[in-house]
Amino acid sequence: MPIRTVMKANEAAAWAAKLAKPKVIAAFPITPSTLVPEKISEFVANGELDAEFIKVESEHSAISACVGASAAGVRVFTATASQGLALMHEVLFIAAGMRLPIVVAIGNRSLSAPINIWNDWQDSISQRDTGWLQFYAENNQEALDLILAAFKVAENEKVLLPAMVGFDAFILTHTVEPVEIPDQELVDEFLGEYKPKHAYLDPRSPISQGTLAFPAHYMEARYTVWEANENAKRVIDEVFAEFEKKFGRKYHKVEEYRTDDAEIIFVTMGSLAGTVKEYVDHLREKGVKAGAAKLTVYRPFPTEEIREIAKKAKVLALLEKNITFSVGGALFQDFSRALVNVEDKPKIVDFILGLGGRDVTFGNLDEVTETAQKAMAGEEVDEVNWIGLRKEILE
Repeated sequence: MPIRTVMKANEAAAWAAKLAKPKVIAAFPITPSTLVPEKISEFVANGELDAEFIKVESEHSAISACVGASAAGVRVFTATASQGLALMHEVLFIAAGMRLPIVVAIGNRSLSAPINIWNDWQDSISQRDTGWLQFYAENNQEALDLILAAFKVAENEKVLLPAMVGFDAFILTHTVEPVEIPDQELVDEFLGEYKPKHAYLDPRSPISQGTLAFPAHYMEARYTVWEANENAKRVIDEVFAEFEKKFGRKYHKVEEYRTDDAEIIFVTMGSLAGTVKEYVDHLREKGVKAGAAKLTVYRPFPTEEIREIAKKAKVLALLEKNITFSVGGALFQDFSRALVNVEDKPKIVDFILGLGGRDVTFGNLDEVTETAQKAMAGEEVDEVNWIGLRKEILE
């Protein structure tokens, strides 16, 4: 029987790892994700999880150990955040290029400088071109569920790519919420025993991994990562459908909320989606035709779903906790690409907010709505808007 309890997202991530039964966990502590490997180490020490827990000297070493273990043919897991994920950057490309289905939990946290331990998405957004799959959780239940789904997708032979699951620092990592821990037997049925497709060490059938690729071969290797990302779109749909049948909770790459007759659709990710849904209800009570869309999956980018949502709205208001300098937010860049050849597309307006853990209030969202309504009326508005700046600090 499933266990219903309350826990932090960090604990939920650790429970997801326990349920997935990885054989190797390599980790180095970093705020706000430290509790994930701490809790897993307890499971290992208590004999609740049969795994090798490797204490390493840095996040670079943690992901390197995961690459080695995955290449040897076992299921692996780790957790990190912010500067730790940035330190992994070099090896993230290696993991994707070697087609290793590693899963990493990310407590999404801002990057220095200045030093800040609170939430935004800049850490994982900065890794969007490494070839990794990226999932973002709205709440603690999703943190657990999406890690299980990530293993299932990553290990599919049509994908074989590593995956990261992000959940917002402190907003989720250190806040308790109701979580249902699935029955172990059902998880075993869902994931199955891990059987490596090409990553294993067997002297009777030797293979080469991570070798030098000359120009005659490198481009094709990168293409296979592209192709695997494209394959992942369909596989994710299949895994989400199977997850619903097995555990009763429904997921989509893009979740819609009150969008059918919406003129303005707010688009975001992570825990901010919960605030936005409440704000949409608030606007509906005032007669404003608003809706919301949440990206549960950011990589592979859900282009087809975005194009369907775009047909419903006059304005897409993108709410982003990240910044790509000279462009705007990463979503703005991706949405612009997805809709570039679409006729009668809505106005896309980008909003940068909540960086470094700053609260996103209804007052901030009122400012977003005012700008979106101006755009809908045909007025000129800035494509990229910073919301909630403290002008007294900038002066």
